[in-house]
Amino acid sequence: MSEMDRRRFLARGWKAAVALIAGAGAWTSWDALRPRLPAGFGAKIKTISADDVPEDAVVEIPQARAYLTKIDGRVVALSEVCSHLSCRVPFCESSGQFECPCHGSVFNRAGDFISGPAPRGMDMYATEIIDGIVEVNTDEFITGAPPGTETIIEPPRGPACTEGSGHA
Repeated sequence: MSEMDRRRFLARGWKAAVALIAGAGAWTSWDALRPRLPAGFGAKIKTISADDVPEDAVVEIPQARAYLTKIDGRVVALSEVCSHLSCRVPFCESSGQFECPCHGSVFNRAGDFISGPAPRGMDMYATEIIDGIVEVNTDEFITGAPPGTETIIEPPRGPACTEGSGHA
């Protein structure tokens, strides 16, 4: 009789363990497959008022992985990813330029290539102003301009933020 109880106990234990693993798998699958609000790549992201986009600086839009600025009165959305090896490129307030901390590429506020190993300027996303709000379409990717393109001429305002970022 005690041997039979042990077998039932082990059989029930195995069934419980399998049920627990199946439940955990279902929970994980639901998290991965449930619909999410639009954000990031492949979505149209509503950002800020077009009036709040600066003419001489940038505004970071984390949910779009982009920066907004105005070039000749037009709102531009620059990808925060370096065209060299996909590092995140921060904007340096002191120099007024984008400086890649990974390999030293430098881009001006318009995303034009200034120096470093990057093969082109910063990539952009399409923008549209709807009811005064800038909408960034991260599904519409615009390849950065080739080296030598000068959309704006803005020399560095001050010292570089990243060590080794030379200015051309």
